[in-house]
Amino acid sequence: MPEALPPLWLQGRSAVIDAADAADWREGVPDYHLSHTVMPAQRTTEHAPGSLEAIVEGLVQVFEMEVSHKHDPAKWVSMVADRFRTRINGGPWADSAEIADRGSYNVLIGDSVFYGAEDFRSSHHVFHEAFPGGFYWEVTEVLSAPPSIAFKWRHWGAFEGPYKGFEPDGKQVEMYGMSVARVDDDLRLLEVEHYYDPNAFLGKLTRGCPVTGQP
Repeated sequence: MPEALPPLWLQGRSAVIDAADAADWREGVPDYHLSHTVMPAQRTTEHAPGSLEAIVEGLVQVFEMEVSHKHDPAKWVSMVADRFRTRINGGPWADSAEIADRGSYNVLIGDSVFYGAEDFRSSHHVFHEAFPGGFYWEVTEVLSAPPSIAFKWRHWGAFEGPYKGFEPDGKQVEMYGMSVARVDDDLRLLEVEHYYDPNAFLGKLTRGCPVTGQP
């Protein structure tokens, strides 16, 4: 008897893409070929298939894909959309409807002098332009098991495109943080709290100052 597959949201981005309808996507099917061709050589961790680290990393990658590219929260399989909420550094909570309207970048960066107001579309354009070679994410350590999963992560990419008028230096930019995800019995996300310093990351793109570029 063939082994049963895990739930769709634990099968990875490709499986979720294959299961989605064409109308689910904001601007067509997302392309993650760089994650398969570039990211493996740049990551700092390797997780055994089926390990908690691999499961958490895959689930968060599916979540990021859905909130970035699927316009209707009811089609987000990685979470319980009518219960989901998220926040950064103990700030105000945002539910799935707000994320779909404002965009995850705007929600998770918060109020920063190095960023400024953007709408959903422009927020994605800003970072896709700054990191044309990809902006990757990996789990570096899982500290606790479900239902409250605490984990550390690394986000990185080469600053090779302009960021809000600041010219790139071509250097790799890294940021580190920690998150706590509460999940249901099926490992769908109920809430996620992120802890990191967005200004430390964004300041690297502006040389420390949002106006003059001077430290």
